[in-house]
Formats: sequence, C-alpha cells, structure tokens
Amino acid sequence: MRMTRRMFLNLCGAFVSLLGATARSVRTSEAAMLLSSVNLLAAPLEVKGTWGASSPNDAAAVISRMREACLSGVRLLSDHQPDQLRVDDEASGLPHIWLHSDNPTTAWIVVDIGTRAWSQLAYQFGHELGHVMCNSWMWKVETPPPSRWLEESLAEAFSIRGLGLLADAWERNPPFPNDSRYGKELRNYRRDLIEKYRKAGAPQPVNDLAAWLRANRVRLDGTTGLGDYAGPAILAVVDEMEADQGCVEDFGAVNRWPQRSAVPLEEYLRLWRSSCGEIGASGRLPARLQEIFALR
Repeated sequence: MRMTRRMFLNLCGAFVSLLGATARSVRTSEAAMLLSSVNLLAAPLEVKGTWGASSPNDAAAVISRMREACLSGVRLLSDHQPDQLRVDDEASGLPHIWLHSDNPTTAWIVVDIGTRAWSQLAYQFGHELGHVMCNSWMWKVETPPPSRWLEESLAEAFSIRGLGLLADAWERNPPFPNDSRYGKELRNYRRDLIEKYRKAGAPQPVNDLAAWLRANRVRLDGTTGLGDYAGPAILAVVDEMEADQGCVEDFGAVNRWPQRSAVPLEEYLRLWRSSCGEIGASGRLPARLQEIFALR
C-alpha cells in the first residue's frame, strides 16, 4: 500500500502522543516512588530548643535510635505521615505535640528532660511518636473524650515497647563510645513504668480487663490526659504489640475518621477496624481490644 503524506503525518502524530503518554507514566511512577519513600522512619529529623547542659547532637543521636527501635521492620501504612520530624526541648511544661499552622507537613514534638537523661528522653519522645503514629500531629486535630484515654494508652504502650527494643540495640551498638552498659538503665526505666501501671490495676485481676473497664469506665470516658489508672489497658497493648508486630502497624489506621476520639469506645474500635481495612493493616489490635474488653 502506498503511504500518502496524510497517512505519514497521522502516524507521526500517534507516535508523538505515545511518547508523551509514556513520559507522563514514567513521571507518575517516579512521583509515586518518591511519595512512598517519605514515611515516619525516613523523614528528616530536626532537633531544636534549649537542651540545658546536654549536647543537641547527642540528643539527636538518642532520638534517632529510639525512632529506629520503634519503627524498624514495621509497615508504616498511614496516609497522613509527616514529611519532617522536629523535636524541641523546653525547660518547663509537659511533653506534647505542638500543633502549628506553619510548616504543616512537619510533626513537632516537645520534650522536657534533665541533663543527659537519655532514658527520660527516649520515653518522652517515644510517647509523642506514638501520637504521631496515631495521626495526631496535624494542625487543628483534636482528640477529645470519651475515647481520648485509649489513644493515650496506645502512645504509652508504644513507648514502653520501644524502650525494650532500644535497650537491646544500645547494648549491641551504643550511640556513644563505651556506653553499652546504659542499656541496663533503659531496662530499669521501662521496668519501673511497667510496675507502676501494674500496681495501678489493683484490686482488679490483671487478666480480667472487661471487669476493669466496667469499674473505671466513667473516669476513663471523662479524662483528657493519661492517668495511672489506665495501667491495665496500657500493659495489655504492650503485650499485644510484643506478640504481634502487625498490632504496631494498626496504629497507622487510628483517627482516620472525622469524629476521631469523640465517639464511645465501642464505636471507636469499630471505626478503627474499618480504617485498618482501608489502608491494608491487619486490624488485629482493635479486634483483640474488643475481645479483651468484652465489647463484641
């Protein structure tokens, strides 16, 4: 068949269109790969604040190691992860997430530690990192009662688990020269936390979380912070996370619904399980909490 000039131009146009579509596809794939590489473990870390007589560089080393201990090997599935992580030390006040409108993709954590109090730093940072995992770092987010206590318990359990992993890593490869013995200090700090929360559960039997919840439900539903009386729930979550890493991954599905914690516990756990399905998490942690609290 003889090729006319019109046929030739049409073929050229089709070829150019194909090249353009291919280029766009490549750019889209590259952008997706770049987006997937930005997560809470890989996000750049910035350390600011006073830090007293502690070296900010040393503090940054401890923070980095605690983040690695908490998150290594964990699938980070949330679709609300920060692009950057900032940690400030302030001389007074409770540790918290600073909710800010500037740099809206930065999760901003504030701690308050003593001089070279690395166990305290790891613990405080770990707790606030747990809140970031629960999608509670963005401007204008609110975590009101009646289910705020559960997120606080999740964050506390997240830090306790991390302290144990950090102690192991510190003994194997300390961040500072000849400092492997500090791993014992981390273990002691963790042990004291666990003992405090175990005592707070008395007189309810430690294996009867349903009875504990019934006895403390009114106080839990009204709280806006973390009390020792939440100890049994905190330790139950620690046990679940240490037995099943998939339970840690479920944190990424917390608070992805509009009401966040402003719903009763029963509805909170149901929404959490549904959210797990949306992001590909196992959903085993909210399912286990429904079971141990006898809320099914």
